[in-house]
Amino acid sequence: MRPLPTLLTLALAAAFGGFTATAINAHLDNRAEAAPAAYTIPSAAALPAAVAGQPVPSLAPMLDRVMPAVVSVNTKQVVRVRNPYFNDPFFRRLFPEVPQERINESLGSGVIIDAAEGLVLTNHHVIDNADDVQVTLADGRTVKAEFIGSDADTDVALIRIPTGNLTEIKLGDSAQLRVGDFVVAIGNPFGFSQTVTSGIVSAVGRSGIRGLGYQNFIQTDASINPGNSGGALVNLQGQLVGINTASFNPQGSMAGNIGLGLAIPSNLARDVVDQLVKHGVVVRGTLGIESQNLTQQIAQGLGLTETRGALVTRVLAGSSAAAAGLKPGDVVVSANGQRVDSAQALHNVEGLQPVGSTLTLDVRREGKPLQIKATLKEQARAVTGESLDPRLGGATFVDLPESLRQAGVSGVLVSEVKRGSRAAASGLAQGDVITAATAGEFADLASWRANFQQRPAQLVLRIIRGNGGGQLVMR
Repeated sequence: MRPLPTLLTLALAAAFGGFTATAINAHLDNRAEAAPAAYTIPSAAALPAAVAGQPVPSLAPMLDRVMPAVVSVNTKQVVRVRNPYFNDPFFRRLFPEVPQERINESLGSGVIIDAAEGLVLTNHHVIDNADDVQVTLADGRTVKAEFIGSDADTDVALIRIPTGNLTEIKLGDSAQLRVGDFVVAIGNPFGFSQTVTSGIVSAVGRSGIRGLGYQNFIQTDASINPGNSGGALVNLQGQLVGINTASFNPQGSMAGNIGLGLAIPSNLARDVVDQLVKHGVVVRGTLGIESQNLTQQIAQGLGLTETRGALVTRVLAGSSAAAAGLKPGDVVVSANGQRVDSAQALHNVEGLQPVGSTLTLDVRREGKPLQIKATLKEQARAVTGESLDPRLGGATFVDLPESLRQAGVSGVLVSEVKRGSRAAASGLAQGDVITAATAGEFADLASWRANFQQRPAQLVLRIIRGNGGGQLVMR
């Protein structure tokens, strides 16, 4: 099998979250020699207070209010050094000082959104797998942070710091943003704390970017660089309209900004925070369908004039789609007024909705327009192998990370395999991605589970493991 596609075109802020503030001094140490005494430094001319009777516009008053709410997030992770010689007692006796562990340190940003509760919003990738998280405030105080919860698929995380003399930023309504609105990014790029860059909103609702999770990004040309992850994107009123998360750069994240920055909308972040505060996890709703992209031939056969939309190929029994009357052969062309060009676009819209929300779907059925309203049901977060088939006993399955789905991979992820279990005996391992099986076609956890209503006589799995793959016969 072919290995997973390598995502080379996106300079993710996931690399930003792993940015280590080293080598900065090497750049700063190239100081000029002191000027000879004979020379004098000219004084800088002061800006006029007003031009033509109007005050000179400045962001300074607004920034004075909001900048104390933007913090540095420093993480430490203990990583065990994998060296086969460490297992040899003779080697360890000869070289007792060789370290078997190292500490990875990284720097990101965060935003205080609730001063009374000490809640700090940041990116999931900034604090992912961290053993210790320290927050440095604008006034120089450094405090230990408590993990509240995070959601990898939207890259949102919530931590708590001790309260007392904190400044917060109020969340604005990101739905009111328009292309051309001025915005300001605040964060800690390359380890430079409390750095401000400005620009405009270049696009809203940006999606379809390979390698990221659920997508509804604000695109801005305000400079976003390594270390900006989790920082604030504010409007001119000082309201938080986005969380800076990524920068698109074909040359790699460390090449710096080229004016293509991405931020998570504040409305999406607010929904995720509400769930994290209440439950510690994010529970998503699901339609309970499988879909595929249209081809020109299929579109013509269905009487459609455009080759766009998500073609429904399967409606799971008992799902919200089934209750709403959606049928195989329907083509979804928009959801909640948002244009749907592909199956992935529909999946993205669906994944951004909470349980109990209603999706208004514009559908083409046999070439005729139809509108269907579906109330999303909770999707299972994990399924045990025992509940599906005895041959899968000891394994636990979850949906793939959304970043893999955006990269074109479909299937389910093996999150755990118990030692000595039947699944382990057949060779199934934690981290395997199951892309096909003799139980039937499936795209996600819901359809994977539905396929086992009738157990196959022989169960063969096609898997991806690391950069390779193969088949497993489950016994």
